[in-house]
Amino acid sequence: MTSAATGTFAARGTNRDIEEGPSFAPKFDSDGVLAAVATDVDTGDVLMLAWMNAEALALTIATGHAHFYSRSRGRLWKKGEESGNVLEVVEIRTDCDQDAIWMKVRVSGAGAACHTGRKSCFYREIPLRSSDLAGLQMRAIGGGPVFDPTLVYSAPKDGS
Repeated sequence: MTSAATGTFAARGTNRDIEEGPSFAPKFDSDGVLAAVATDVDTGDVLMLAWMNAEALALTIATGHAHFYSRSRGRLWKKGEESGNVLEVVEIRTDCDQDAIWMKVRVSGAGAACHTGRKSCFYREIPLRSSDLAGLQMRAIGGGPVFDPTLVYSAPKDGS
């Protein structure tokens, strides 16, 4: 995969190279993306999950600010470009087969990572041990919005 920011990532080698070696050789899926999870560096709270293509990943590494690829809009975006809630990446890790990214971040601006105005995109709990899947009722957790998204965004966002 190539990127305007850094050129080409390392070639994928053997399973041992990928799982134990020092070279970063990310594995993008058939759509050219991989999952990226962002957690708050201070609290450990999961803030969001989004998708990165090679360019978004390279820009994130090069700038220290989270960039993603919106599958629904078909374009690259910098988190916070509209809201001001930029994700400053403090640490970035990959999983064993290098097909997912975990970023420990600090959120600037209002301190919200979610386009709904909440700190985290994961603000609802799904009940366990229920056989009535169609009737599941989620419970709100983590508090309400910290900013009014209608004042920040010109058009509704889908969060992807």
